[in-house]
Amino acid sequence: MSDSSYQNDENEINELINAYKNLKSGKSHYFLDEDSFEKIIQYFDEKENLKEAFSAVEIGLEQFPYSAQLMIKKADILVAMQKFEEALTIIERAELYDKTDTDIYLLKVEIYLAMERQTEATETFIEAINELNGEDKTEFLLEVADIFDDYEEFEKVFDCLKLIVEENSTNEEALYKLCFWTDFTGRFEESIKIHDKIIDEHPYNEIAWFNLAAAYQGLKLYEKAIDAYQYAVVINEKFDYAYRNMGDAYLRLRKYKEAIEVLEKVSELSMPEDVIFEAIGHCHQRLGNIAIARGFYKKASHLNPEDSKLYYKIAMTYMADSQWQNAIKFLDDALSIHNYSVEYNIAMGECKMHLLQYKDACFYFNKIVTKRSKNIQGWEALIRCMFKAEQYQDAYDQCLLALKILGSKTILIYYSSAILYSLGKTKQSLLELETALRANSKLLKKMLTLSPEMMRNPLFVDLIGNYKKANPRKK
Repeated sequence: MSDSSYQNDENEINELINAYKNLKSGKSHYFLDEDSFEKIIQYFDEKENLKEAFSAVEIGLEQFPYSAQLMIKKADILVAMQKFEEALTIIERAELYDKTDTDIYLLKVEIYLAMERQTEATETFIEAINELNGEDKTEFLLEVADIFDDYEEFEKVFDCLKLIVEENSTNEEALYKLCFWTDFTGRFEESIKIHDKIIDEHPYNEIAWFNLAAAYQGLKLYEKAIDAYQYAVVINEKFDYAYRNMGDAYLRLRKYKEAIEVLEKVSELSMPEDVIFEAIGHCHQRLGNIAIARGFYKKASHLNPEDSKLYYKIAMTYMADSQWQNAIKFLDDALSIHNYSVEYNIAMGECKMHLLQYKDACFYFNKIVTKRSKNIQGWEALIRCMFKAEQYQDAYDQCLLALKILGSKTILIYYSSAILYSLGKTKQSLLELETALRANSKLLKKMLTLSPEMMRNPLFVDLIGNYKKANPRKK
């Protein structure tokens, strides 16, 4: 709209409002036609002045008592004021004068839903789709879908969109919305049938191909999803959402090279996004391209500096390269955002342990067990740290405390055995080891990683060997 047109519209509504105020106050007998009243009511409605909008519609109906449009406006305002019984009475009266107006059906459905009269709402919905045709029917279905959404009748939202595309398979608004509601309602098989039919009729409909692919993706049929997305991008080579979803499908299949290729295409076609850079970084990390992954994580963090997870991922790439100080720098950034994250504190503690800064490491592990006493990871890390610092008695005390809080966790019994061995309490250590082996022999490796010297003691070698012979299936 040009500036002059906008100015003319503004002048017109100002004149109408002044005329209305004079009419209301009795200062003039200026005549306002039906259309003018509708504009005045709309003006007050948009200003969220329901009281004045209601007053205007009452005055309008005094002058035009048989106006279906003004009755519909009054019913709409009454719905906004939550006066549903009055609204229903008015809309039923309007129906006598103009049964074809889609707003009548829309308001009746909304009123019945608000009054929890679902059966009547459904009957009105069915009546409308039988009475209306063409654009009126499509418009009704699109708008009533929003009403069903407001009242959490989500299955009916899907049904409305399905009805639209069954009659007009190229309606883009319905097709775009259908993709979301398919995912929301989980009606993937139904969506596949709908879009297969559309594609048979319109093989170059890129949205139908996209929706078909998304439905396959919802069923975790990623290969079929990728095939359908590829048809969509052949039809429209700039279809960035198709490339985006295809990248996710490749990720699910752990086809990281292919995922990188399509995700880079997304970056070419759209504005830079942290989630895309993060996904590309993840793919490179999985492929062992640690430095390249780090670069993409850093790009993502520049775009979204409040995302602590990105700093953590950067730190993990440095840890993979044994660059502990660099990792600590980014973990500091992550912890400044989420101070009590289990992952971040454990990673920071591990870095400090590798630098032989055991006191600092214990500080981070202790943060976890203090704040989240039921978290086994924190207890494991704290006990391992004390053990490596050769603080065996402290480690044993923490082990007993953890067992008291968490119950009989097998890994803690293994750690207890290792600590007792280092304290020179061989007999107790053997008893603990035997208990742990019976509970879960698979965790033995974790104990031996902590204390490999135990395997130099024949007593322990014999105990483990005898257990394996007696339990050949339990390794």
